[in-house]
Amino acid sequence: MLIDDVAQALGRHGLRLGGGFRPDAVDRVPPLPDGTPVGAVLMVGNAGPGMWRRFSDERPAGPSPLDAWTINVLARVAERFGACAVYPFQLPFLPFQQWAMRAEPCYVSPLRMLIHPVFGLWHACRGALLFAGDIGLPDRVEVPSPCESCVGSPCLSMCPVGAFAADAYDAAGCLAHLDGPDGEDCVALGCRARRACPVGSEYRYAPEQARFHMEAFRRVFRSP
Repeated sequence: MLIDDVAQALGRHGLRLGGGFRPDAVDRVPPLPDGTPVGAVLMVGNAGPGMWRRFSDERPAGPSPLDAWTINVLARVAERFGACAVYPFQLPFLPFQQWAMRAEPCYVSPLRMLIHPVFGLWHACRGALLFAGDIGLPDRVEVPSPCESCVGSPCLSMCPVGAFAADAYDAAGCLAHLDGPDGEDCVALGCRARRACPVGSEYRYAPEQARFHMEAFRRVFRSP
């Protein structure tokens, strides 16, 4: 019942409950502020345009408005349900990708983004709720990675500068393309390689959301 209530509370803000897990030592889940070990972790994320609509209506001022909005929302949800909220954008950085793969069927795609069997590449982690005790997590439903049955890996062939290789990501080449005269398509609509994935295409971000994230990506990689 608690998990259903948490999912409903998140849904009112356009967020989704991305499964949960009982942590062990290798998960590197920090204790609660009072030192109590964490008994359960619920992942919080977004998929498709729902979160963007709420964020756009409530957007706070400042240099990192989405992070500020996320903290405002999740802090209130955490307080309501007796949890502690942690975030992927705060130091010390926590292994959110690892946690997401523990919580539900998410897999590392050839683009190194996590792919979801339903949402494809159009989802993201926004935070996690840490609970002291066992909250009755359901059994995880196993679904194979959609990349296993993908033919031709169109995500790899669509990058205009071949930034995605088997063993590395050419961030500098990607950034140079985005800053150049031919990069507006990726800036305005989102990464062309990401858009080439056929999974979850109905959840693609709208142009204004895609541009917001691409501009944030550019700022991060320009930072010293």
